[in-house]
Amino acid sequence: MGGHAPEYVFKVEHKTTQLISILSQSLAGKMNMTRVKFFILFICVLFKVQIVSFCKLATEFEMPAKSGFALRRIQRFMAGYVLDSNLLARLIFKILPHEPPFKLAMDRTSWKFGKTNINVLTLAIAYDGVAFPILISMLDKRGNSHTQERVEIMNRHMELFGKETIDCSLADREFIGEQWIGWLNLNGIRYYIRACENFWVENPKNGKRFKAF
Repeated sequence: MGGHAPEYVFKVEHKTTQLISILSQSLAGKMNMTRVKFFILFICVLFKVQIVSFCKLATEFEMPAKSGFALRRIQRFMAGYVLDSNLLARLIFKILPHEPPFKLAMDRTSWKFGKTNINVLTLAIAYDGVAFPILISMLDKRGNSHTQERVEIMNRHMELFGKETIDCSLADREFIGEQWIGWLNLNGIRYYIRACENFWVENPKNGKRFKAF
């Protein structure tokens, strides 16, 4: 069908105006204004519905047309537009509620989609009990990450925002290993990593080993 796409209606005018201002600056030259407005509406609906089902999101779009149009618009956007992950990271970094240096939390999550294994390594900024994901790395395998994969995502952060923005690195007991800890030490990055129950520690003064617990 021809004609122009219907305009999106924003009820929370003050919030969307702020988002339009921020995103327009951050996405300048990367996304046109129509997509910027749709992206903002999509974010607002995600907060409202708190679910990622396209069908349910479409029913909450404040549009004069039926939800079927909104659903097709979501599908086209998700299928046909690739958002630069570094650009998105800069955007999140820009609107964070506090200033660096930040506590960086590293985590990994995995699940199956049909027969496909999905394995995601994430670097987030921890603040006031909330983690704001800024960088992700899709691992083409099952199981734990290895040192090089962790180093790469940390290097991406430092290239984008500078090493001086890192206060410390937080991680659970999956993120251990001599090479990984050695890299953190070499780069002068403080770390707080949850130790396993059978974890042994060496006293650097006398070389004696003892159990962490």
